[in-house]
Amino acid sequence: MTGTTPQPPSKAQLLELVAALGTAQWQDFAATAARHGLTSVQAKLLAQLKGPVPMRGLATLLVCDASNVTGIVDRLEARGLVRREPDPSDRRVKNVVATDEGRETIRRVRAEMQATHSALDALDEAERTTLYGLLDRLRPGLEHRA
Repeated sequence: MTGTTPQPPSKAQLLELVAALGTAQWQDFAATAARHGLTSVQAKLLAQLKGPVPMRGLATLLVCDASNVTGIVDRLEARGLVRREPDPSDRRVKNVVATDEGRETIRRVRAEMQATHSALDALDEAERTTLYGLLDRLRPGLEHRA
């Protein structure tokens, strides 16, 4: 009996799996955001606000036109989830800042993503640590691409 060593997964197989996981996570995020009365894009914008972000910067992060960001911010601002502030170094620039309610809302959205949390529960602590390390190594090559 000859033993065969399993072939390592191809790059295409890895990319397909990463894409499937990303799609499932995004669907879970969007469904959870909807339960909080947010569109997926509104929730994504809220998730980007770790500090003040210029309107143009949000357009870049969301990969959309600046005029679209204005409407999204208007709706979030009407709900008290964000506010606009003049940039201290250039008063012509408007920064968007999450309010306490906005930060709490996006925290709850992330905490309530049951499908994603359940999937990660299949991994023990050591496996999660390993997966995190591997994904973190991939991140620099994938972020900030034009």
